[in-house]
Amino acid sequence: MNDDIKKRTQETAKKLWTGGMKLDPPYLTWKEFDKDLANDLSMFITGNLYSRTVLTLPERQMAACAMLAALGAADELRLHVNAALNVGCDPRKLAEVFFQLAPYGGMPLVNKALEVFREVLKGRGEWETFTKGGK
Repeated sequence: MNDDIKKRTQETAKKLWTGGMKLDPPYLTWKEFDKDLANDLSMFITGNLYSRTVLTLPERQMAACAMLAALGAADELRLHVNAALNVGCDPRKLAEVFFQLAPYGGMPLVNKALEVFREVLKGRGEWETFTKGGK
């Protein structure tokens, strides 16, 4: 069982965190404090939760981005916006998710999320393509 979870963790992590902007995942920080706990957390989050098939990885990332934006968690949002794009989320839909925060969290959260989103798109070299894409 542990080998299966380890394999799923590695496969899912590769899809999420490889490509796009160079960002260090929180796992590296966790590992500095407690390597065993970092591995346990990673296997639970990435190997068990993110590898479930009820939602696709793009759907999970859209949900994660919405929740992180609503929390105003810019550093985590940056990481998950990049991961969302890595797994094929439509950038226009991500922008729409951030605008959807307006009635629930207010414009300051929308503005922060869009700033992070723009930063990631620029870091990936995709900002001009996004801005030329129309509405």
